[in-house]
Amino acid sequence: MTNESSRGDSARSFDQNSNLSNYDFGGNWQPSELELLRRKARAKKSRRNALIAAISSFLVLGSLTIIAITSPGWKSLSNAFFKWTYGVEVLPKILLGFITNVTLTVIAASCVAVFGLSIALIRTSKSAALTPFRILATVYVDIFRGIPMLLVILLVGFGIPALQLKGLTNNVLILGTVAVIITYTAYVAEVIRSGILSIHPSQKAAARSLGLSYFQTLRFVILPQAFRRVTPPLLNDLVALIKDTGLVSILGVTDAVRAAQIASSRSFNYTPYVMAAIVFLAITIPLTRFTDRSLRKSIEQQNAQGLV
Repeated sequence: MTNESSRGDSARSFDQNSNLSNYDFGGNWQPSELELLRRKARAKKSRRNALIAAISSFLVLGSLTIIAITSPGWKSLSNAFFKWTYGVEVLPKILLGFITNVTLTVIAASCVAVFGLSIALIRTSKSAALTPFRILATVYVDIFRGIPMLLVILLVGFGIPALQLKGLTNNVLILGTVAVIITYTAYVAEVIRSGILSIHPSQKAAARSLGLSYFQTLRFVILPQAFRRVTPPLLNDLVALIKDTGLVSILGVTDAVRAAQIASSRSFNYTPYVMAAIVFLAITIPLTRFTDRSLRKSIEQQNAQGLV
């Protein structure tokens, strides 16, 4: 009897719960008149802003286009810089030279990542035994962040061969790559160091209290958070690195810029330079948009953490 009564009670409670679940509590939710008015006001404001933006863009861009086309020297300018038939003709040579830029970028970015991380870790270390290395790293960063990269390329490209030391290469591509690595390592090291220093000390203290060693704390706690925060500026440095690889052409490296220069010197037409710029833009613009997207996601994550 007890089991039957308990089963009956559970059945009645289930029926009551099912009735409560079917009860709609006054019907489906409907927005109030005030909410509907707010939505209409927002939609109207959005349409007005879009119309103003379109008109403003049309007026500004149209005015600039009219000024450029109606200028006295537009015809000579278009013949000198926008002769597209000649640009398409020299495009394969520019693309062949751009392969050198891509190769240099991949090699330099890999080396800069390793050396930059090493210098950042040395500068953020508090070990007494690493004091001389911290001093050298600080001097290195201060010097090569303050010297224009063009001067570094000239000093490395022409200075090292002038030493006439055995075992040192005279290959201008290798020397140009070394100069790029030297310069960008200083910038990337500071970016990574800023990311490491942005992590609150309590993170390190908590990791050490759990029994993690210093290197385990860096590997599993500090560096993942630091790299997540500095991903946008690192991507900006990558975009700048792709562009600055064109500076090695001053040493005689046949990259996209040098190929455009050779083609331009033969015809006294500057369209090859415009084609080289378009090739670089085809790579840098998508990377820039990806960088902006990463930055926006990073900001949204930080704001979400702040709300929690």
